[in-house]
Amino acid sequence: MMATFEKDCPLNRSVGACFCAREQKKHSGSLSQESGIRTGPTMETSEKRSLTNEPKKRIIKHPDHIKPQPNVIDEEELDSEVMAGEALERRNAWEPSVFYSLGMESFSFAGHEISIRESLDTYGALIWPGAVALCSYLEKNQEQFNLLDKAVLELGAGTGLVSIVASLMGAWVTATDLPEILDNLNFNLSRNTRGRCRYTPQVAQLTWGKELGRKFPSSIYNYDYILCADVVYHHNCLDELLITMKHFCRPGTILLWANKIRFQTDLLFIENFEKAFNITLLAENTKDEVKIFQATAQPE
Repeated sequence: MMATFEKDCPLNRSVGACFCAREQKKHSGSLSQESGIRTGPTMETSEKRSLTNEPKKRIIKHPDHIKPQPNVIDEEELDSEVMAGEALERRNAWEPSVFYSLGMESFSFAGHEISIRESLDTYGALIWPGAVALCSYLEKNQEQFNLLDKAVLELGAGTGLVSIVASLMGAWVTATDLPEILDNLNFNLSRNTRGRCRYTPQVAQLTWGKELGRKFPSSIYNYDYILCADVVYHHNCLDELLITMKHFCRPGTILLWANKIRFQTDLLFIENFEKAFNITLLAENTKDEVKIFQATAQPE
């Protein structure tokens, strides 16, 4: 099924040297520091933030056999002056449902206002076009992709926007990324889901392609949906990403991947992606070069 969606993200999220000269000329401003690539140590977890000041609610938790331990949340505020410049640079580029304050971006999805804290020193702490596009698509196509009571894994969760929306739609979510991303990811998840969700989302460290069979044995870790947003860009871990997608996308699993197509290597990844899975192009925005794919496992 082919669908269309409106522009969800500006092009001026270019970071460091990884974006092409064409986008650098079209959109002014720079983002400080080159980020870490989504390949880190192994999958670990930390302690859950204390929520003693919140009203108690009945929470349905993940089954123990696949539930990662919770993480500690670092609530140190981001540099307001740096974030002010970034916010002013992008504030008029979004749809009316999105507005900016210092260091925060706010969205409206699944009947809730969502506030996301960003950082400029790593790719994973910024919101990218594919994340907003995927959230919008999931919200508009809930009959086709009903996440209620479904087990969902997000690869390269970044700021956590997609995982937050999936949690608000009733899924029990495990959001994964590199260790340097997890504090901000956990902060955003906790801020936007506590007291709102059927399940408490979990955060876990995951290295693409590393010790997946030992850390995430397929006999135990089974998911209904795998969500990925803008995980393909100019980095050296595309083979490892595809291996990770194949590991988690088992028979019966649906993988949804949204991405802005920027580089020739992105097109090469799509070719390999098509060979590895049964895929359907669900939506495409030709103006912003964002595509959303559905993938299922091929017969073994």
